[in-house]
Formats: sequence, C-alpha cells, structure tokens
Amino acid sequence: MSTDAVAVPVAVAPAKRPPINKYAFACALLASMNSVLLGYDISVMSGAQLFMKEDLKISDTQIEILAGVISIYSLFGSLAAGVTSDWLGRRYTMVLAAAIFFTGALIMGLAPNYAFLMAGRFVAGIGVGYALMIAPVYTAEVAPTSSRGFLTTFPEVFNNFGILLGYVSNFAFARLPVHQSWRAMFLVGAVPPVFLGFAVLAMPESPRWLVMRGRIEDARHVLRRTSDSPEEAEERLLDIKRVVGIPADATDADDVVAIVRANEAARGQGVWRELLINPSRPVRRMLLAGLGLMFIQQATGVDCVVMYSPRVFQTAGIKSKTNSLGASMAVGACKTFFIPIATLLLDRIGRRPLLLASGGGMAIFLFTLATSLLMLDRRPESESKALGAVSIAAMLSFVASFASGLGPVAWVYCSEIYPLRLRAQAAALGTGLNRLMGGATTMSFLSLTNSITIAGAFYLYACIAAAGWVFMYFFLPETMGRSLEDTGKLFGKETDDDSDGGGAVVRHERKKSTELTSGAAPQ
Repeated sequence: MSTDAVAVPVAVAPAKRPPINKYAFACALLASMNSVLLGYDISVMSGAQLFMKEDLKISDTQIEILAGVISIYSLFGSLAAGVTSDWLGRRYTMVLAAAIFFTGALIMGLAPNYAFLMAGRFVAGIGVGYALMIAPVYTAEVAPTSSRGFLTTFPEVFNNFGILLGYVSNFAFARLPVHQSWRAMFLVGAVPPVFLGFAVLAMPESPRWLVMRGRIEDARHVLRRTSDSPEEAEERLLDIKRVVGIPADATDADDVVAIVRANEAARGQGVWRELLINPSRPVRRMLLAGLGLMFIQQATGVDCVVMYSPRVFQTAGIKSKTNSLGASMAVGACKTFFIPIATLLLDRIGRRPLLLASGGGMAIFLFTLATSLLMLDRRPESESKALGAVSIAAMLSFVASFASGLGPVAWVYCSEIYPLRLRAQAAALGTGLNRLMGGATTMSFLSLTNSITIAGAFYLYACIAAAGWVFMYFFLPETMGRSLEDTGKLFGKETDDDSDGGGAVVRHERKKSTELTSGAAPQ
C-alpha cells in the first residue's frame, strides 16, 4: 500500500495592486482640467437662457437652437482635434482648446445681439469638441495599465464638476439685473482657461505621440515616470514600437528619419480610408462598439436634463425662477458626487458590469420620470406635490445612474479599443457622433415636448436606454486589465497594427543607412 501523501496545492495570494503612480495621476489631473470648461459651457446655458430670452426678446425656438447648436459645432472641433493632435501633439492641442474656450466665453459675454451669441457658441463649440476628444486620449496614453480605467475617468469627473459650477453660477448671478445676469454667467467662464493653458505646458507629451514622431528616448523618459516599474516602462515602449512598425532595437541615434518616414507612410491618407471606406473586420467591430456606445450615451437625453432642468423642475411644481435654478444645482451635485463610483470600480470590477448596471438603472428611472409627469397632468392638484417629488427623485436617480456608469465609462472604453495609428481619428469620429446626438436631442427637446408632451419625450428616451442595454450586453467585450496595444485582439484575430509593414520600411531604411556608412553599394 502506497504511503505517498497527496500533494495539496498551496493557495496563492492575489497579486497586490500597485499604488497609483503620482506622476501619471498629476498628468491626468491637468489634462482633464479642460473638461471643467466643457461642462461649464453646457450647463450655464440652462439658467442664462431664462434671462437672455427676456433681455434680447428671443423666442423659444431661438433658445432651443442656441442651447443645442454648441454640440453640432463641437462636431467640427472633435474632427479637427484628431488631425491637430497628430500634428502638434496632444499637449499643445490642449493649450489650443483652452485658448478657444477663452475666446468663446468673451464673445458670448459681450454679445450685443443674437447673431453675436451664435458666433460665440460656435467658437465655444469648437473648444468643446477639442476637449472632449483630446483629454481621454492623452490620459489613456499616459496612464499605466493598472490604473488606466481610474485615471481615464478624470475628464468626465471634471466635466461634471464644470456642470455643477455652471449651475452655481446661474444661481449666484440670478439676482443681478436681467441685462447683466446672463452676461456675468458667460464671462466668468473666461477666467479658468488662462490658468489652464499655462498649467498644461508643465505636462509631458504623450509617449505614444513621441514614438510616432521618432523621439524614442523622450518617450522612454516619460514612460519611466508614468509606469509602475522600469520593466513595465520598457514593455510599454516595446508594445508601442511594435504597433507603430518600428524595430525593437531602434533608437534616436540611428534611424530617426526613417522612423518618422515610416510613421508618416503608415498614418497618412490611409487612416480615414481604413476607418470608413475599407475597414477590416476587427476595425468594423471596434467602430460598431465605439460609435454605438457614443450614440447611446447621448440619445438617452442626458443633455436635455442638464440643459432644461429648470423647465423640468417647473413642470414638477417648482414654479419660481430662482427656486428652479437652485434645484438644478442638485442635478450637478448628483453628476459630480456619483461619478466616483465608476472611478473607483472601473479597475476592480470592469467596464461591462458598470455599463450594464448604469444602462438598466437609466431605463427604469426614465420610465418612472415619464409616468410621474404623465400622471401630474391627469391627477387632481391635491396629489401633485407627491407626484412632483417622485418626478424630481426619478430625474436625480437617472442622472446618478448615468454618472456612475455610462457617462464616464463610455469615454474610457472608446479611448481603449482602437489601434494606435487609428486612435486619434477614431476617437474624433466617436466624439463627433456623440456631439451630433447631443445637439440633436437638445435642439429638438422643446419641439418634442410640444408635440408629444414632456412625458412622451421621456418615454422615448426610456425606450432608447432599454435598447442600449441590449446593445451593450451583446457587443461590448471587457477590456479591463489589458494593455492598449492588446485590446484590439478582443475584436478579431489581428489588427493592422500587428502587421509588419511599417517595420519592413524601417528595416529597409536601416539596411540602406548601414550600407552607405560602410561604403557598400546599395543593392
């Protein structure tokens, strides 16, 4: 009889999460500051419109267009940001965004008539598009894998903080004379861009952009400061070189010209063709996931709640202008205080669970909001106070559900899934669709409520949220724990960034350079 003991496997403790890299944290913090301006420009309009309508004698239709058109204008900014960020770099693109915000705020605050207001909204819209696209891309490219989800939520955190500041500004200046109140609300928004433009200059450039420009040593220096270990820094650098098509042993000293030339050939005119005209199967699946998520985020009507919250509160029974503006601050507070849920859980439970929980909650609370608003019109006045309280609670719960999932996670997800050479343009495309939908919902909200009632509008948004939940369940794979260079494999066998074409060009140039240096005739 054998006396050999049965070996019992020893339990292995789970790997300890590395602490947050302080330098990467500071970079993400500064990069995300532009999003404060973005949120402020969107929400300040919710209160300013009440006073400019009275001061400038403009109609509801003109207000509706003025409120929503910033999202349409931002479409052009987001598309331009993709090109600018590849040309100037991620950092200087953020400086440009701050300058645009400053100019737009001045024009709107000093506008003598509706035409000048529209011009100011155009300039501010370009800034919104730039900030929406560049902050998540930069943060994702700087952040180490262990905390990328956490850090990439920062733009949405500061966007929500900006929304809260916009509501506070509305309430603070509401007691000024009518012709001064709305101007003060806009002019205050010209102060932060001055400081932010200079603060961004203290940040390093994105290591991925540096590699794409042939600045290998500069990229290595940034990666060493933003990675959890020197080994991870080298691994990230090798991954970036691989997807760009640069040999692992290439340095600044030997092939800078060839590297840049290979990058230009790889990035050139073929990017938009590959995205829109002849995408591979994995790229099609990435576009379906990314663009679908951006569509859902705005088609559920969240910008309408932000932009027209005083009107919704007035429908729910808060009649005075000052009180409805004060109540609107609760919307900003919900968006600001619930987003840390996503920030803290993204790298712990993953993207999918947060998206699905958020989408389900949004659908339920939109349906509740629509039903309570419908009953307000049909029930006696004695029941209106209770139904009004249900409406307000449902609206704030909808905002909380959005802020704790779909709001920030959509930007994180879409900054992760695209291969490097397509990332800036694909992110710009997604941002453009996001803003197009935001503009479409906010520019149609008042007309929609006049046509099918405010309850009918929220029933429509509830149906879209329910359909969005089904889409997210079937089409969005989990990206937690994967490097940016590795996420493309979730959507297909290989992406074009895994191909060797760019590397072949560089190797050819290196061989030619070596032969010329040694005196051998090129073959």
